[in-house]
Amino acid sequence: MITAGRIVRLAEFDRAEVHFYLDGQMCSALAGDTVLTAMLASGHVLRKSEFGPEWRAGFCLMGACQDCWVWQDEGPRLRACSALIVEGLRLRTTAPESWP
Repeated sequence: MITAGRIVRLAEFDRAEVHFYLDGQMCSALAGDTVLTAMLASGHVLRKSEFGPEWRAGFCLMGACQDCWVWQDEGPRLRACSALIVEGLRLRTTAPESWP
C-alpha cells in the first residue's frame, strides 16, 4: 500500500464526509466521489493486476476498460470508476475466498 494519495483534491471541500471501509480499514471520502476517487485520494491503490505483481490504479476512468473492478465484502464486484461511494460501503482489493 502507498501512504500518500495518488490524486489530490483541489476543489469542492464543502461536500459531506462519507466513511467507508477498505480491506477492513476505515477511510473517508466526500459525498459524490466515485469509489475510484475515494480509494486513490485515501492513499490506496485499486488492486493488484491479475496478470502480474503490479498494483493497478484504474486506466480509462470512464467505465470502458474493465480495469477498475473491486469487490464488496459481501462478494459482488463493482466498477470503481462509475460507482458512487456511500456511507458504510465495505470494499476489498482482493477477491473473497468464495469468488468464482
